[in-house]
Amino acid sequence: MNAVTPLTALKIRIRAMLESDLPQVLMIDQQSFSMPWPLSAYHYELRVNPESLLWVAETEAGDGSRKVIGMIVVWFVVDEAHIATIAVDPRYRQRGVARELLTWALKEIVQKGFSIATLEVRAGNVAAQNLYRAFGFEVVGGRPRYYRDNNEDALIMTVEGLDQVDLDQPRIKSMNGHREDRHDS
Repeated sequence: MNAVTPLTALKIRIRAMLESDLPQVLMIDQQSFSMPWPLSAYHYELRVNPESLLWVAETEAGDGSRKVIGMIVVWFVVDEAHIATIAVDPRYRQRGVARELLTWALKEIVQKGFSIATLEVRAGNVAAQNLYRAFGFEVVGGRPRYYRDNNEDALIMTVEGLDQVDLDQPRIKSMNGHREDRHDS
């Protein structure tokens, strides 16, 4: 069983993805998804696509070196930002890494002048859906049999008005549909 890093000991830094990060990014992608991106896709996003931004979350490893533990890729399409992928090393999940990556990305999206973000998520990935809901994303549609590995449906989730939201204080919708402030970190 993999060792889990205690939350109190985890200090992360978000920064732009570099080509030298790709071996670690690919490993995270392969551990996280049944249909991971190929190396060529990351090369394209880093080298060619001017409408994408890529970031990693890193922490200090036991030997003092830096270790990539999460990543996110955002595309800018016409008037909205699209979260293309986000993943965290399984040993570092449930520690707030994805929340930090998403917070960082959404702030950058707003700084670039965008106020709408969208993404697709597996219909069965409730944990990810809950994270996105904490930032105001709502299900606005679906893509039947979107995922080719098992024909699972995708939910399309969108958040509007990012430029008018305090992204340092994510909010969640309670079961009755009212927004409540989120008090846990």
